[in-house]
Order: sequence, then structure tokens, then C-alpha cells
Amino acid sequence: MVFPVETEERVKRRALSVCQDHLRKVMEITRKISQMVDSFVKGDKKSARQLFAEIRELEDSVNVARRTVAQELAEIGAILISREDFLRFTNLTSEIADFCEGIAFRLIEIMERDWKVPSDIKEGLSKFSEAVFETISKLRETAITLGYGSNKALEKAREVEVAERIVDDLYRELEIKIVSSRIEIPVLLLLRDITQLLEDAADKAQDASDAARILAFAM
Repeated sequence: MVFPVETEERVKRRALSVCQDHLRKVMEITRKISQMVDSFVKGDKKSARQLFAEIRELEDSVNVARRTVAQELAEIGAILISREDFLRFTNLTSEIADFCEGIAFRLIEIMERDWKVPSDIKEGLSKFSEAVFETISKLRETAITLGYGSNKALEKAREVEVAERIVDDLYRELEIKIVSSRIEIPVLLLLRDITQLLEDAADKAQDASDAARILAFAM
């Protein structure tokens, strides 16, 4: 059965809208992580606890939004040939939210135990988390431009790639600082986990931007 072009365009917009709403919630979590790292650097436990609670609540919201995307795509059905690409994009961005919850948990554990972290590592972590947030911000810009033609979306996707390379460089620099420091082993392990999860979040943003490239040609 051949569907009218208008119908196909309408369902594409519908699918894109729910995906963008989902990514907006993921973006909120990554913003909270950046704020939580700032609290970590300042030693502000009260603020960190509040942010951790908000992050866990937002993660539930992201999961609900992901299920909404899946339901919406199921309702749209075969009329949307690219629905698997929309689903892949959403699944990749959902993983970013999962990583963020893991980061927040480890940060709060270090703070609650009053474990000492050298100031240069704190500063490096702050710079690193900002770079990760910038990468995911570029991903959101890419998703927003999907409705405005493939060229614009592809241009924004390249910006994600550039931002992710900066994250890679900062990750390597911070990892060496951590492993060569004289901090207690439990703290070292948690800090390595935190940096790895931040790196993983940026990697997922890169993967999601690749998925967005495919969607750009389908829109």
C-alpha cells in the first residue's frame, strides 16, 4: 500500500518530536552532573545530595520517555521505514542517562566518606565534565536541526565529533593524573570509574550523532 507523502512526513515529524523530548530529558541529567561535579569540587555535600536525588528522579523520567518513543514508533508501524533508526538513536541516548546515574552515585559516595581528592584532580574533573556536557549539547543541537534539512544536521554532527575528540584528550590527561597520584585505593578506583563513565557518555553521544546522520537522510 502506498501512503500519501503528507502522511509519511507527518509521522516522521511525530517520531522526531518524541525523540527530541527524550533527548531533552537526557540533557537535563547531564547538566545536573556538571553541577554535581562543581559541588564535588567545592565540597558542598548538601547541594550534591540534592542533585543526586534529582538525577535519580530524572533517570526515571528518561526511562518513561524512552518507552513513549518505543510505543509511538510501534503505533506508527510500517509506514515509517526509518523507525529502527529512530529507536537506535533513542536507545543510545538513554545509555548516557544510565552512565550519569553511575557517575552521581560514585561522586556522592566519595563525599559522604570524606575521602580526600587532590585539588588538581578536582579541577581536571571539572574541566573534563564540562567538555562531556559540551559534547552532549552538540548532540542535542544535531537532533534539533534534523527537522531543517540534512546539510545542517550533518554539520552539527561533525561538531559532536570534534567535541568528542577534545573529551578523549582530557580523559587521557586526567587518567594519568589519577593513577600517578598518592590517593587511597578506594578513591582511586571510584575516580577512575567516574572518568570512564564520563568518557563512555561522550562516546555514546558520538554514536548517537552517527545515528543522527542516518536519520538526516531519512527526514
